[in-house]
Amino acid sequence: MGRRLAATWVALLVALTAPAPASAQQEQGATLRIGLQQQFDTLNPFLGITLAATDVFRNIYPTLTTYRAEDFAVTPELAQRWDHSEDRLTWTFHLREGVRWSDGEPVTAHDAAYTFNRMMTDPAASTANGNFVENFAEVTAVDDRTLVIRTETPQATMLAIDAPIVPEHIWSRVPDVAAFPNDEMPIVGSGPFTVTEYRPGQYLTLRANEDFWRGPPRIDELQFVQFKNSDAAVQALRKGDVDVVRGLTPAQFDALAGEPNVEQVRGQGRRFYEIILNPGATNSEGAPIGTGHPALRDVRVRRAIDHAIDEQVLVDRVLGGYGQVGGGYLPPIFEDYHWSPPQRRAFDPALANRMLDEAGYPRGADGIRRTAAGEPLHFDFVLHGDESADTQVGQFVKQWLRDIGIAVELQPISDNQLGDRTTAGDFDMVISGWSANPDPDYVLRLQTCAARPDPQGGGTPDTFLCDPVYDALYAQQLGEFDPAARAELVARMQQRFYEQATGLILFYPNSLEAYRSDRFAGFDLQPAEDGVIVSQQGYWGYYGARPTQAAISGAGGTDYGTAAWALGGAVVLIGAVVVLVVVRRRATADSRE
Repeated sequence: MGRRLAATWVALLVALTAPAPASAQQEQGATLRIGLQQQFDTLNPFLGITLAATDVFRNIYPTLTTYRAEDFAVTPELAQRWDHSEDRLTWTFHLREGVRWSDGEPVTAHDAAYTFNRMMTDPAASTANGNFVENFAEVTAVDDRTLVIRTETPQATMLAIDAPIVPEHIWSRVPDVAAFPNDEMPIVGSGPFTVTEYRPGQYLTLRANEDFWRGPPRIDELQFVQFKNSDAAVQALRKGDVDVVRGLTPAQFDALAGEPNVEQVRGQGRRFYEIILNPGATNSEGAPIGTGHPALRDVRVRRAIDHAIDEQVLVDRVLGGYGQVGGGYLPPIFEDYHWSPPQRRAFDPALANRMLDEAGYPRGADGIRRTAAGEPLHFDFVLHGDESADTQVGQFVKQWLRDIGIAVELQPISDNQLGDRTTAGDFDMVISGWSANPDPDYVLRLQTCAARPDPQGGGTPDTFLCDPVYDALYAQQLGEFDPAARAELVARMQQRFYEQATGLILFYPNSLEAYRSDRFAGFDLQPAEDGVIVSQQGYWGYYGARPTQAAISGAGGTDYGTAAWALGGAVVLIGAVVVLVVVRRRATADSRE
C-alpha cells in the first residue's frame, strides 16, 4: 500500500511539472474562469437539476425561446417566430435557418420533436423538465423548420419552455437515459459554447462556438473551476486565479470592498429561502411516508411556529442586510407575480404561545409542550452542513422555538442526504430553497399533489402541500392567457400556500458576486437594473463578457486546463471519482430553480 501511494505522488509530481501539451497552450485569446462551489450533478440535460449543471446547459444547448437580458421578456432563440390555433391547443414554431450542431449537422425541428417526445415517453428523460410536457398531446416535425405541438388543454407557458433541445443523431443512440453521463468530449451542442474538457471535481472547459448564429462570444474559452468551498474560491479571486465568483456570503462580499482589481455585483436574487414543516408527507398514491412529527399536521402549530420567527433579524444578522424579508412564494425580482401577505404573521412570541395553548399543547414541567398522548414537541431540524446561513438560521430558530415550548435538535447533513431525506419525508423541519423563473409555473407546480414522490421515491416535492384548493388554482393559471388574470390566480395560490404554512418563506437573499476588473471590463447583467452576471436565465453574462487586453494576452491568470491542481489544494479533490446522480429529482437549497 505504501509503495502504491508513493508511486501515485511521484506520478502527480511529474504531471504538475511537465510542460503543457501544445493543444492546450493558447497564444492569444481570453479565458473567463468561473469559481464554482458546487459539483455538477450530471452533464446529462435530461437529468441535471443543480444550478451548476443548468448554467452549462444554457450555454451549449438551444431552447425554443429565451429570456431577454434587459428585462426577462420572452425573446426568440431557436424558434424565430410562432403562432397558435384559435383554441390555443396547437402551437407552431418556425425555426431559424442555418443553425448547426457543433459537429456540423444541421439543427432541425426533428431534433426538437425528438427531445420532447423522449421526455413524454421516457420517465428518466422527464426528470429535470418533465413539467413542460405533462400537458402535451403530440409533438411533430412537419419539416426541418416547422415544429408543431398540440396540447391536451390550453397551456399559458408555451413560450417559457426552456428545456434544452438535444441532437437526435446523438441521443437516439442512447438506450438508457438514466445511465448516460454525457461526458464524452466534445459534447455536441449548438449554443455559444461547446464543452471540450471535463475533469470531475476539478474543472469544466468550454470553447467559443465560432459558428453560433448570434455571432461568436467575445471570449475564446469559458472554464468552470470547482472549489471545496466559497472561501477557497474567494481566495482564488483575490490572487487572480479566477475571474468571477458567485454565491458569496455577506461577510465575503463585505471583505472584498476596496480590494484591488475586484468589482462587486449586488443584484436582486431569484431565490427564496424557506423552512419546510412536514404536514404529514404522503406519496403519489396518498400513502403516508416519512417520520414527520404528528403535531405538525396541525396548521395551528405551523402558524404558531411562524409567529415565533423574526425574519427581519435573519435578514439583518444572517444576510447582513443583503436581502428582503420573506412572505409570498415568488421573489420580488419578478414583480408581475410577487405577492406579499396583506396581514403578515408578525413576530409575536406571546401570540404563538397562546395559539399553542389553545391548540391543546400544554407545557410540561421541563417547559416543553406535550401532545394529548404526552409526547413532547421535539422536532428534528435538518440543515445543510456546509452552509453557514443554515447554521445561523438553525441557532436562531432553535432558541426562538425553545421560548414557546418546542425543543429542536439541529441535524446538519450533506446536500445529497438532505435531498434524499426531504423526498422521503424523513424530517420534521428542513431548510429548503428554490430559484424561480420569470414564468413561475415550475416552482408553483412543486406544491401540487402531482409533485409528490411515487412509491419508488421519484418526484419533486417541496413541502408536500397537496391541497385541493391550491391544485385547482394551479390548473386555472396554467390555462389562463390574460397576463393580469393569470397574475391574480398566482397571487391567490400564494395566499393559499401562506395560509397553510407548510413552507415558511424566511427571506429572499440578494445575489452577491465579484469579478476581476483588471481582466474584464464588464458583463451584460440580467436584468439590466439590479441584475447579475450568472443569472441562470440565459447565457448573456458569459456571451457578452468584455475582456481587457490583459485577459486577451493571457496575463494574470491560471489556465486550469494545464494547471488543474494548483492553489495548494483549493481545487476540490485530487483523483476525484465521478459521481453521477442518475435520477435525483429533488433539488436542495443550492439547486435548480
